[in-house]
Amino acid sequence: MNKTTRSILFLILGVFIGSGLTVWLDFSPKNQPDNQTSTSSKGKTPRYWVAPMDANYRRDKPGKSPMGMDLVPVYNEETSAGTVKISPEVINNLGVRTALIERKPLVNNIKTVGYVGYNEETLIHIHPRTEGWIETLYIKSSGEKVNAGQALYSLYSPTLVNAQEELLLALERGNKRLIKASEDRLNALQLPEYAIKQLKKRKRVSQTIIFFAPISGVVDHLNVREGFFIKPSQNIMSIGSLDEVWVEAEVFERQAPLVQAGAPVTMTLNYLPGSTWRGVVDYIYPIVNEKNRTVKVRMRFINKSGELKPNMFAEVLIHGSKQ
Repeated sequence: MNKTTRSILFLILGVFIGSGLTVWLDFSPKNQPDNQTSTSSKGKTPRYWVAPMDANYRRDKPGKSPMGMDLVPVYNEETSAGTVKISPEVINNLGVRTALIERKPLVNNIKTVGYVGYNEETLIHIHPRTEGWIETLYIKSSGEKVNAGQALYSLYSPTLVNAQEELLLALERGNKRLIKASEDRLNALQLPEYAIKQLKKRKRVSQTIIFFAPISGVVDHLNVREGFFIKPSQNIMSIGSLDEVWVEAEVFERQAPLVQAGAPVTMTLNYLPGSTWRGVVDYIYPIVNEKNRTVKVRMRFINKSGELKPNMFAEVLIHGSKQ
């Protein structure tokens, strides 16, 4: 064997020896992860070992899980395998707050939105009892405030003129029965009491009659102007009191059983930030909206200051029953 051949053989032998040493070092017990060695290096004693994929599989010493994976040690400060921990810096940035657990009644509060409206129980619709022409309209626009007894409009009506003449004829004849019938007809036509007294005193027919507001409130839906010809079927205007208002909101069908009539309600409005109104649930409508599956709820709020106005958008919190 020549010198060149021996050199090649020694080179190949060196490569095999080096590869073998590398494999032996990689699989040497000193280089293998050992739970006990790791435990002693940390200076902590594991409470138990658990399977990485099954937290219910626990052993009191290292070993293999049913899936063939190494068991993971669990120390005293850990709750279970796979526990997620968040650093204090991250907790601070997230704004996480903690509190002690307390035993309190469970309250089913419901948040929703609604709209302020008139109390329809006090909403008055002004209709004439006879046809005629509006001579003077004292109310110029919707939203105008009026007081009880304030003049609304004056009306010329041939029917009212004829009814007044009938009363004058009955008075001239002194027929009590006709006088009573004539007065009853004028009352049925809603001729104001002042006009009847004035007719008896002056013995003269008034061509136009002034009609007054029956209640104090806000004019809504003003549907006439001066010179309009009106009929009994026509709604001239509406007057609503704002001393108490209704707020109608909707709750989901599944929340409806939690709402009860008389339940307290808290309301806030973007119109007046920082202010809070307290009312009660007045009525729960017995119909479910077939499109959005909601139930309408009506609430009452006292509004002596007049700050609550119809059609305002409101956020309400219905305080449900305690459990």
